Amino acid sequence: MMQARTLCRTPPALAAALLWSALLPGPAAAQAQEPADRHAPPPPAAAAIDPATSTAPEAAGAAAVAAPVAADAAAPSALPPPVPMAAGTLAPPAVDNLNGAHVLKEKRVRLDRGDDNVVRSGPGNTFAIVGVYPKGAEFTVIAKKADWYNVRLSDVQTGWVHASLCHEFDDMSDLEFRPNPRLFSRIGSFALTGYAGGYAFDRKSNSLALGGRLGYYVLEFLEVEGGISWTHIHRPAEIVETLFGLTLEAEEFHMLYYELNGNLHLLPGRQMVPFLTGGVGSTIAQGKSEASANYGAGVSMYVSKTVAVRWEVRNYRFSMGSESSRRTDNNIEFSIGTTLLF
Repeated sequence: MMQARTLCRTPPALAAALLWSALLPGPAAAQAQEPADRHAPPPPAAAAIDPATSTAPEAAGAAAVAAPVAADAAAPSALPPPVPMAAGTLAPPAVDNLNGAHVLKEKRVRLDRGDDNVVRSGPGNTFAIVGVYPKGAEFTVIAKKADWYNVRLSDVQTGWVHASLCHEFDDMSDLEFRPNPRLFSRIGSFALTGYAGGYAFDRKSNSLALGGRLGYYVLEFLEVEGGISWTHIHRPAEIVETLFGLTLEAEEFHMLYYELNGNLHLLPGRQMVPFLTGGVGSTIAQGKSEASANYGAGVSMYVSKTVAVRWEVRNYRFSMGSESSRRTDNNIEFSIGTTLLF
């Protein structure tokens, strides 16, 4: 009677467990379960259930959670085993990120003289002081001019520091700062020019003129050049005196003239350089040599560092004729040519 009352007061889940243990003796049940559980891993330990405080639904839920965990632990891994490589087979090389960002190496200097190193606003001792920095401070170098480094002090400020205060980590020769690079400086260069144009003899006849010049840049704005030219003159008959019917017969002759000129460049070092020119020389015509002077103006247009197109107008002034009938002529030459610097 007491056992029946005890079973009635026991929760259903616990009662079922007691009945099952009564039907299967302990040793027999262990022997029956041993073949099935011999190769299976032990299930994870479940939390202890207090019969006095747990209800049947809670105990059933705990058992349902523990069952999938045990099944997962017993299931084999889904990953395939590694395949061994054949002997002599080389592993594929590692692929670098060729499309990654390419960062240029910054060139830096470090202050290594004293604790009060002066940084100025320009490359010279006359520029204002922008800061005083201690020994050991490092800066990124932007440019170099003579013995001064242009360094970056912050994201919005730069300064200049003397090379005697710094220790260089890299070669700084390629950072030399040139406000007027020698790329556009033509001092010491030779200029060879070939040209063609028209020649107006005494402003009455027109003929073809061919010539060449060789110049040398003494200064940036001053060029000295020598030239030689040729033309064929055709001068028509001309009436000199109507009262007595005096006329000058038509003439044809070759004329060779050469000169030594000085060219004054108004905008030196530019792509388009206007210039003024003038000089003295000699004209050889009809077996005689006559002294001459010339002056003019022109423009040189540089299409590259060493090649320019040059056009100009020049007036050659000289006297011709016999002693009793000499006269001074103004001869205008228009020309265009190509100049090569070397």
